[in-house]
Amino acid sequence: MKIRAAVLREMGIPAPYIQSKPLQITEVELDPPAFGELLIKIKVAGLCHSDLSVINGDRPRVIPIVLGHESSAEVVEVGPGVSDLKAGDHIVTVFVPSCGCCFPCMEGRPALCEPGAAANTSGTLLGGQRRLHINSNYLNHHTGVSCFAEYAVVSRRSCVKINADISHREAALFGCAILTGAGAVINRARIKAGSTAAIIGLGGVGLSALLAAVAAGARRIVAIDLSDEKLALAKQLGATHLVNPAHMKSDADLYDAAGGRVDFGFDMAGGVAAFGTAYKLTQRGGMTITSALPNPKAGFSLPLAQMVGEEREIRGSYLGSGVPAVDINHYIDLYKNGRLPVDRLFGETFSLDEINKGFDHLASGNGLRDAILF
Repeated sequence: MKIRAAVLREMGIPAPYIQSKPLQITEVELDPPAFGELLIKIKVAGLCHSDLSVINGDRPRVIPIVLGHESSAEVVEVGPGVSDLKAGDHIVTVFVPSCGCCFPCMEGRPALCEPGAAANTSGTLLGGQRRLHINSNYLNHHTGVSCFAEYAVVSRRSCVKINADISHREAALFGCAILTGAGAVINRARIKAGSTAAIIGLGGVGLSALLAAVAAGARRIVAIDLSDEKLALAKQLGATHLVNPAHMKSDADLYDAAGGRVDFGFDMAGGVAAFGTAYKLTQRGGMTITSALPNPKAGFSLPLAQMVGEEREIRGSYLGSGVPAVDINHYIDLYKNGRLPVDRLFGETFSLDEINKGFDHLASGNGLRDAILF
């Protein structure tokens, strides 16, 4: 079938994107689903820094590529071998397909699926194929999803079935922002009631982490961002202390504004300086966790003696460090019960034709979770 999709042919094109247009809305051909695959109609696709980092060249991917990884969709057709889904079902896409058979998957760590990682790196679906092409020239898939398109073919292992009792606008958030941010707090940190936390970076993932910290009963939650508007929202969502680094002249100012160091420091911003702030605010015996994805060349110098003498922990968290097939529906239940108000994270909406404008808004740092509506 022929569909319209946003195709990236060159990385590193300078902003403003509304002028340079790195994403070209193009008619492409989409092959039907093969064994273990689905044809889905995209309803809402979130705009995320993981997509922006491909556009600006911070995280190179094989090109040409159809971007997009956070979405809610409706099943149109199931391929051979798919017996648990049918046309009309609602699904949320997941940006790491899990084979279920490799060692990490069998350990209950699907985010680390080895065939999934290989497929994402090579720009294919989990089975190693590409379903998008223009004439005989195949296009690459972004994390097995490529949801900046009217339709997509995905592996059954790249989606989670959900009930149709929430809107697609709400559901799309659970595929990345909520899954990643809340998962870092609930699964990786395992925050307990009475803990303290600092969250650096109040994008969709950072604000999701904040909501999860509130739901978990953290007694002091420090929200840190360069946007005073986002800090004001963080206060409404339950942050107890607000810090704008631009107003801090020294570490002493930082500690004072934060109310002291914390048990858990979360880097959700994706820069070395942000991770440094999270590490700096973590107290003796505490844990620093990052879910951000900076340029692969970015590094941080760790004081090893301090790590030993203060029994520090540093952890990465990917895909929420859990099992998306279970976690997504758990988080949706928390939302429906009023304990995870993710609808407060809604940003602006754009059409597919406005996608470059949408990424300009995302790059400005002023938005919440913006989305493409189909």
